[in-house]
Formats: sequence, C-alpha cells, structure tokens
Amino acid sequence: MQKSLVVAMALAMGISASCAAANPFSDVPAGHWAYGSIAKLAAAGVVDGYGDGTYRGDRLMTRYEMAQIVARAMAKGANVDRLASEFADELDSLGVRVAKLEKKSDNVKVTGYGRFSYQDTTIKKSGTDDEHVYDASIRSRIWFTGAVNDNWNYVGMLQNDHDISNDMHNSTNEATHFQRAYLEGRLGGMQVTAGRFNQFLVDGNLYDSPLDGVNLVYGNKVKVGAYYGRPTDQVEYDGDQGFDYNKAWGANVSTDMGGFNLTAGYDKFTNSEAKADLGSGLDDNGVWNVGAKYNFNDKASLGAIYMKSDLDVDSMGDNLSNKSIVVTGTIMGADEEKPGSWGLWGKFYDQGMGTVIAHTMNGAYSANGFKGWGAGLNYTFAPHMVGAVEYYDLDHKGDSTSDKTIWSELAVTF
Repeated sequence: MQKSLVVAMALAMGISASCAAANPFSDVPAGHWAYGSIAKLAAAGVVDGYGDGTYRGDRLMTRYEMAQIVARAMAKGANVDRLASEFADELDSLGVRVAKLEKKSDNVKVTGYGRFSYQDTTIKKSGTDDEHVYDASIRSRIWFTGAVNDNWNYVGMLQNDHDISNDMHNSTNEATHFQRAYLEGRLGGMQVTAGRFNQFLVDGNLYDSPLDGVNLVYGNKVKVGAYYGRPTDQVEYDGDQGFDYNKAWGANVSTDMGGFNLTAGYDKFTNSEAKADLGSGLDDNGVWNVGAKYNFNDKASLGAIYMKSDLDVDSMGDNLSNKSIVVTGTIMGADEEKPGSWGLWGKFYDQGMGTVIAHTMNGAYSANGFKGWGAGLNYTFAPHMVGAVEYYDLDHKGDSTSDKTIWSELAVTF
C-alpha cells in the first residue's frame, strides 16, 4: 500500500498518524511511519490482513481489493468521494451504490429507443380498384434528461426517421430533429411540464402528439389536471390539409377507486384565422369526455370512453356524427425487462367528427370519423427487445372508404 493512499484514507476518517492503538499486524512495527494509521483503520474494520497475522503493506493490491477497503470506509461514514469515483465500477460490482457520486456523475442521463416497423394498408373505395400502400421505416430517438436541481429536470429528445420502403433518400422524411424540449418538476404538490412535450389526451384517442405549452397536475388519489398550448401535429383533414388549430386548452380529473379508474375532461381546440379555410365552424371545437376502466388484478382490464365534440358537419356541410365511443380490453402485457412475457389487446372504435385530432393508433383512419376494430399481440424476445403485431379494420364516416392495416414492429430500448 502506498504511503499517500494510507495517509489519505486515515485523514478521511479523522485519523492522526500518531494515534495509539494495539498492533494488529506482525510486520508493521511500532516505529513504522504508517503504524498509527494502519492500526486505527484495522480497529475500525476498514483494513484487514492475512491469515498469518501479516499486513504485507509492500504488496501491490488489486483494484478489487482496494474497492473493498473504500466500501468499508464509506460504510463508516468516511468522506472518500475521490476514491469512490476512481473505483466506481468495482464498487458497483460489489453492489455498493455511491449516492453522492451518482448524483454528480449522473447529472445528465442518456437513454435511447429504436423501432423497426412495417405497415401494409389496403384501401377500398366503392367503384374503384383497391389501393395497396406499404411503408417500412426505422425510427430512432435519443433522450437527454438533465438534473437541474432536486425538484426539476430538463428533457430533450432527438428523433430520426429512415424510410426504407423507398430506394430514393428523402431528406424531408429522413431528417433529424430536436423533437422535445421541456422542463419537468414540482411546485409544492403540483407536477409541472413546460416547453414542447408530448400531450396524451383521452387515452390517445383524441390527441397523442407534441404540444408547445404547459401542463399541470395536482393530487394523488384524485388527480386534477389542466393545460394550455399550441398543438404541433394534426391529422390531415379532407386529405389535403390539417385542422390547423393554433390553440388548445383543457382540464381533466381522474381517480382510482379500488380496481376502478374514472376520468372526465374537456378539451378545446381553436384557430380563428382558419375559419375561411375550414368553414362550417371547424375552427372552434370543444370535446367532452368521460371514461371508466376496471383492472382485474393487473392481469387484464376492460374500459370504455365516451366523447362528444362541437362538430357535426364536414367542410362540405354534410351532417356527420359528433359522438364517439371506444371500448378497450387487455390481457397481460409484455414487460421489456422479462423475456417471454406477452400481452393481447383489442379495441372497438366508433369515433365521430371532431373526436380525432391526432390519434395514437398505428392504423389508417379518417379525420371525419371512423368505425371498426383493432387487435394486437406484443411479446418480449429479450431484455429491452419487444415485438408487436397489430391489425385494424376501419370504415370511414362520410364516404364509402375502408382501410385494413397490418402493422408490425420491433422496439428496442437502451
């Protein structure tokens, strides 16, 4: 053991080299320069010797042996941050978490997500031949979470999409963008998210896309939420334009009662500048929703959601239903940490006009509303490698079009 290392360890524990203690090792005489420090460290249980009663201070230690000494010193309350940082990997293998060092070294956490997907859609229209559309793509996301302080994090996300169904490189579809940038934290008992974040409304059936704004949630068993902002991604309406809403706000409440989860909310989407383009009041849309779900011992669930929007006509003035009901059932569920785990889900959709702004599903659907069903299977092949197959059969409202979609993917996280 080097002189500087022994002295550093001793000083870290408040040990003076002149401290008197019984001689624990036969090869460390009382007159040795490190006698006091070694004796005190041995008495504290930080260092030990060999079975023959020797210390063998001239022997070169392995990093693993040194990590054991550092771990014991930490257990005694010694301030050995610099040593713990040097031997962090060895300490980790010993199952020792260095909380203070983790807080410093893990100030920025980087995680990732990759998805390899294939989509095959058959579009049927009355009086025309079936249209066959497929898409194969790779999506990559890199997340950065930086600890601002004990209560707040900054989160950013880079996203890249590769279209591998087309031999020609498309710079628009395959560009890399900084897709998320927001602060998240607590103000008292309120959870706050502010910036560009993903907003998930009505279980994703109404909206599941980025929002520039602020979201507030307060409560535990009964949660009350509110948000305000600008939706940044909206489904195409009538095949060539989006709803173009530039403002969105809403409030919601949810509660857990045993196995029951009950929800209710109101969401408002507006854009006064779009009235001339959309017509028929499509620039102002309010959506009410109520929902209930029952969980069967975390192994299955059954739920239903009802929505009603302010819109009941399309841009041509044709009357359309503005009511919606979505029924969802699940069995088990793939856990990315548990290879061999699996899950099944099924959904019935009857969504009316104005209850679809940016849907969470992977199937093809109409902004006018649609009716049909979807089902899927997910399975964990290996840790952090989950595959899924989904099928959707949806009929458009307002015309005779129907879409049948097969979606498959392999998602990896790291």
